[in-house]
Formats: sequence, C-alpha cells, structure tokens
Amino acid sequence: MSTTPPPKHGFLDRDQSILAFNERVLDLARRPAVPMLERLRYLTIVSSNLDEFFEVRFAPQLAAFMANEQRGVITAQSFREVAAKVHALVDLQYLILNEELLPILEKRGVKIVAHSERTPVQRRWVREYFATEVQPLLLPVGLDPSHPFPQVANKSLNFIVRLAGRDAFGRENEVAIVKVPRSLPRYLRIPGMRMSKTACFISISSLIRSHLGDLFPGRTVTEFSQFRVTRHSDLAVDEEEVKNLRTAMRLGLQHRHYGQALRLEVSAGCSEFLSDFLLQQFNLPPECLFRVSGPVNLVRMTQLIDLLELPALRFEPYLPGWPSQLVPGQSFFERLKKGDVLIHQPYESFDAVLAFLREAVEDPQVLAIKQTIYRTGSKGEMAELLREAVRRGKEVTAVVELKARFDEEANINQAERLESVGAQVVYGIVGLKTHAKMLLITRREEGRLVRYAHLSTGNYNPGTARLYTDFSYLTADEALTSDLDHVFLHLASQSRLPKLHKVLAAPFYLHKGMLERIEACVAAAKQGLEARIILKTNALTDEPLARALAHASQAGVQIDAIVRGACILPAGVPGYTDNVRIRSVIGRLLEHSRVFYFRYGEHEELWLSSADWMNRNMLRRVELAWPVTDPALRQRVMEEGIHQYLHDSRDAWLLQPDGSYARAGMHQGRGRNPLHSAQTNLMTRHGSKG
Repeated sequence: MSTTPPPKHGFLDRDQSILAFNERVLDLARRPAVPMLERLRYLTIVSSNLDEFFEVRFAPQLAAFMANEQRGVITAQSFREVAAKVHALVDLQYLILNEELLPILEKRGVKIVAHSERTPVQRRWVREYFATEVQPLLLPVGLDPSHPFPQVANKSLNFIVRLAGRDAFGRENEVAIVKVPRSLPRYLRIPGMRMSKTACFISISSLIRSHLGDLFPGRTVTEFSQFRVTRHSDLAVDEEEVKNLRTAMRLGLQHRHYGQALRLEVSAGCSEFLSDFLLQQFNLPPECLFRVSGPVNLVRMTQLIDLLELPALRFEPYLPGWPSQLVPGQSFFERLKKGDVLIHQPYESFDAVLAFLREAVEDPQVLAIKQTIYRTGSKGEMAELLREAVRRGKEVTAVVELKARFDEEANINQAERLESVGAQVVYGIVGLKTHAKMLLITRREEGRLVRYAHLSTGNYNPGTARLYTDFSYLTADEALTSDLDHVFLHLASQSRLPKLHKVLAAPFYLHKGMLERIEACVAAAKQGLEARIILKTNALTDEPLARALAHASQAGVQIDAIVRGACILPAGVPGYTDNVRIRSVIGRLLEHSRVFYFRYGEHEELWLSSADWMNRNMLRRVELAWPVTDPALRQRVMEEGIHQYLHDSRDAWLLQPDGSYARAGMHQGRGRNPLHSAQTNLMTRHGSKG
C-alpha cells in the first residue's frame, strides 16, 4: 500500500495519507478470520469515510485543477494523484464485494437476486411491491425548457433515463430524471419458498430499474443508469458577522445538501451519452466520474447487514466489565475522596460515567453541574439527565458545540431542549470549536463547596463509547477541578484564561506545551541522558509538531507514535527520522484515545488529551490535556494504552520511509507464535464475567 513518496526531508501528503488509512480499513474486509458480515461492514465503513473525504477535503483539490493553478501545496497534479488513488480504492471495493463477499454470503444462504436470476414467483412479488409501495412515491421529471435539470441532493439515489418516442405533446425530449425517496428501504427480503434454505434479497435500485418502463407509458427506455452525486458539505458560517449562531447554523443546514458537486457515481454500464450529460450538468471533469459495478451507495448495505439474523457471521458479542476501580452501588463522591479513577472504554463500561452524572443529578447536596456537549448521540441520555438536574433545582450550564461536523442539527435540538427547561446554554467562543470533554460537579460538603470532575479523550456518546477506545478520568483533585472551573468561566464569559495549575488548554498553551516538552527531550538527548517520546493519537498532521519530532529524532530522541489515521511525518528516513517509528492499529474497535508520554533524563510525564496532533486541534479549538500523576494509574495507562499497542502484531501496520504501510505481523503468527492483538487482550482482561 503506497502513498506519494515524500520529498527529501519533507512531509507526506495529507490527503494521500487519509486514503492510505482507508486502504488499511479495507484490508479487514479481505481477512478470512473476520466474520463475514463484519467484513461487509468494513466495506461500508470505507464508503462512509470516502463520502466524508469528498464532502470535507476534496473541494480545494478540484478548485486547483479547474483553475489550473497551485493553491498552497495543492496543485492540478495533486488532484490527479488523489483522484487516481480514490479510483483505485473504489475499484478494489467493488472487486471485493463482487468476487469475494457476495459469493461467500451466497454460500452461507444469503443471496441478492438480480433481475435476470429471479423466478417467475419472485418477479410477480417484485412487480406487486413496485406497484403498491414504490411507484406511488416516484415522480419522473422529463427535461425540457420548462422542466430544467432538478436539484439533486447530496448522496441521494437517482436514475437518469434516455427515452425513445414522443411525449404526450409530440415532443422528443429524451432525458428524464427519477429521484428515489430516502424513505424507501434500500434492501428488501423477498418472501421465499417454504423449504428454501436461501434468504433472497433485492436492492431498491434493482427493483426500480426492473420497472423503469412503467414510469413512462407510451415511451421506450433505451438507456438508463443509477447515479449519485457527492457535494461539498462543510458548513461555512461567518461567526463574526452573524448575530445568532444557532439561527445561522440552522439556515446553513438547509443548504448543506446542495453544495458544490465534487463526485459523480454511475453504474458501470452507463452510456457515455448519459455520463457526459451528467458531468456537464454538475460541471465536473471526467476524473470525478466513478463507474461502479454495484449499488452506487455501499453505505446503505448496512441495512442489509441489520436485516440478517446470523450471529455466527458477526463478531461474538462483547459485554464490557464494570470499571475495575469502582464497586457497583458505591458512591462516586466517597470513592473519589480516596483518589482518582481511570476507565478504559469500551473495555470497561461507559455506564459508569452515566452513573456518575446520575448520582450528581439525584444528590440534593449537588448544587451545580457544568458540561461540554460535542457529540452525545441521537438518544441524548446525558442531555436528559441534565434536564432532570434543572427540574430538581440545580444550576446547569451546558457548553454546546454547534459546529460538531454532521452533528450540528442534533446539537441544536439538544441545546433548545436544555434551554426550554431553564439550563444555561452557551456556544463557546467565536471562531473556535469547543472539543474538550469535561464535566464539573459542585457539591456542598460540611459547609464548604467541593468539586468533582470527569475528563475524557472521547465523546459523551453511549453509542460510540461501545466502539471507540478512550480513557475516562474521574477526579476530585482540587488543582485540576479548579482549572476546569476556570475553563468553563472562560467559555461562558470569554474572560481571560488565567495560568492554570495542571491543565494545558488549547489554543493558548497546549501547542506550546507539547513543543516545549519535545525540546526538553532534545536537550536531554544532547546531554547523553535518556530521551523518549511515545504518542498515541488519531492523526499527526500539524507541521510544527511534525518538524519538532524530526528534529528530536536527529538529536537522538527515541520516538514511537501510534497514529490511527493521517500522518504527514515519514518514519525511518535516513538522516531525517532515523529514530522515529510509526504504527497504525486498525481492528474491531476504533482507536480514539490520545496519550502523550515524555521522558527526559530523570523527568517523566504522561498526559491524556481530547486533542489530536493537528493544527486545528492545537490552534483553532478549545482542547484540554491533563497529566496522570498517580503512579498506579500512570503505569496502567502506559501498559494498556501504549505498550499493548506497541507490541501488537495482528492489527498493526508500520509506516515505511516512502509513506507506504506494511503489516506488522506479516511474517509472524506461524507455528507456535500466535499474533498479539492489543484489543483482544484488553477485551479478555476487562470483559464482563457475568
């Protein structure tokens, strides 16, 4: 798996690195050891990731190509290279789907039946379903001067049809568009024969294409194709100009589905006439056309996965254990008086975090609760607990980030529901996203106020907490909770943030703090002392930090980085990053925790953080990093969050000097030496025994 080779003593291309990450995810769809339906799910995850890649990152590439000019590091040539990489990735996706997954699925008794394969009984069922459930929802639009090309929403399923003959008014308008309502299920199970052991399914696109002619009585369908367009969807709101950010975001959401077109997907057999027509309508070059051998939206195959009740083809269910430092039913406040608590999610249950907040809501001694809300999920258990706290007379402050990408509408709705019961809702600071994950509880105890806090490397989302690896940190440390109180005051009042005791906060101190610690390691190495840096982060794309790591490597600092996704720093380049080793772990769970370790001489520091090593996190967001000073907790974070992953030989990939990735366990796992999996080991260690 290769990316563009780095220039001498330079950085890797970020967009190419993102695509290389998706290659690593796609590799899981090919592994025989992965259960069949999970392999299919990884295929859909790559499609979802590529959708977001186009929606968020592709517009500058296309703009540089269309203008034939350089825009920063983006050029017409970089556009061609990125487009070629995406084409290769998509081609591989459909090859895996058609040549590997669907044939295996059919052997397991699940078949997606094409029109040519349907029995007379199946065709009759399809025809009846189309007539009663689908056709009444379809409204074909024949194109002419009074019926121009319709607005096509982002990622919606559509058909383009070429017709022979004349319409009702004797005209030869030959092109029509059929929009497929999002409300229609993308996969349907066809009632089977009584004794049949095969479950037969049909896609909505196949069902409609079988009966396109029924939509145009008196005309003949000569050509047709399904199509789907992906549009730029990153909301741009000038916060300096708007008077009400929430209202502006709502207006922006209304237009998101109709942003600039960036990618056009059509059926592999689509004629040049129809594909050229669509490219012209969307003002796209041929490089943005993707011909696919299957459904144009593989993401929707998750509906098929959910329809199948085949536990043998899924991962064995995992039930997280209760956090090892906690006793069920014990008061969190009493426990935290004895020391800090670490929860390693999802190996240990996120339910403990909900229980912590629930105890605060129900405790009459708790006077105030403050929490940041970035992504909390559609169910909103935590938001409902905050609403209940207001109803019980507590002072509740919620810092809601309205610009959490693709969660904007959910967060707006939650903000309005909180305000409706009297909670104090603020939206952070103009121009910055509030990405820090923190919960602060103020309680009256023996005539004085005492604070308790929860910090996390991940979101307050019970759904993703079952799939993402993160560290939660519960504390009653006075210095740490005092820092958090200052941060909340800063977010609400926009007053100057004072010098904090323990926390490093972005955008003021975190970036500088990380650079200072890298430099301290450099100074130690130059004195012949031990110098070590270990990082675990989702992305490493901040150039000053990457440059500082390269400089540290040249000074002799030993550096290991566990970077799940995009990484611009090449590893092991002679004379540049000789002492840098970078690995990416891609497994059943999504690696999401951020851990930073620095050793310089006799000094040792371990930090947990909400921030990745990206420019936006360091300089354009409100983020937090906090030290783990308790020796036992520090040892546990190092063992579970770092060393387990540094020794992973099953799910790890090693970044090569040319920007490619190689499987860490490619030549291991044979004979008596099984591959080591950090995730499997931790699931075994912490999983519920009940």
